[in-house]
Amino acid sequence: MKSDNKSLIVFQNKKIRRIWYNNKWWFSIVDIIFALTDSSDPKQYIKKMRARDEPLNDNWGTICTPLGLIAPDGKKRKTNCVNVKGAFRVIQSIPSKKAEPFKQWLAKVGYERVEEIQNPELAQKRMKEIYKAKGYSDDWIEKRVRGIAIRDELTDEWNKREVKTEKEYAILTAEISKEAFGMTPSEYKKFKGLKRENLRDHMNDLELIFSMLGERVTTEITRNKDAEGFDECEDASKQGGKVAGNARKDTEKRIGKPISTKENYKELTEKEKKKRIDIK
Repeated sequence: MKSDNKSLIVFQNKKIRRIWYNNKWWFSIVDIIFALTDSSDPKQYIKKMRARDEPLNDNWGTICTPLGLIAPDGKKRKTNCVNVKGAFRVIQSIPSKKAEPFKQWLAKVGYERVEEIQNPELAQKRMKEIYKAKGYSDDWIEKRVRGIAIRDELTDEWNKREVKTEKEYAILTAEISKEAFGMTPSEYKKFKGLKRENLRDHMNDLELIFSMLGERVTTEITRNKDAEGFDECEDASKQGGKVAGNARKDTEKRIGKPISTKENYKELTEKEKKKRIDIK
């Protein structure tokens, strides 16, 4: 299953991982416990919760499903997850003042995906609202949303051509980035001083534009050459990235400064963010 840009959501400043599986949202139990209890050891809290709630413990295997989620170290690991119904059952065993608002929030986010499947424009609207709330400018948001659409088109093309695993997707993406910017995504994140943050959420306008160019051209080359399998898609990725890289180098000569910058959004003060929006 491809990663989803909405796989991380926030309840009262606490991040909760989720994954779309079997036509339902599934949420990390550990993240739910931490959000509702502020426990320093959510796993230990779960053990005690199961010990005091025998019916919950007896049905734990049917309530929970181990699914691959991105861990804090950036690696995907099997994590116990519950759907909305299972989450409501778990919440019954948590004495917390946050339980009721969490139930309302959970019902809302659990239903969002169904709405978005029926009307994809809702997904884009919600995404724009989230970025807007974080202080991004309208102009930047439009580029970011467009970049996501271009990325989805490329990964769909890879999927049709027998590129299936997350590792293969990562390798192809790294090839495009290496050719376009001279850095793999992981090297780019280190360059910007990022850790778990999404790299593209910390790119400026020009960085986003050249990222889009590399992926859009890669899609066209992949189609035109009718690439099949990982090796041929890798070659197309290098070519697509090289087109963006040549354009970047030419642009840098003309504007007299590098496109890639160490500046990242998390380091901007609220005043600077507002100033940027006002200037836009």
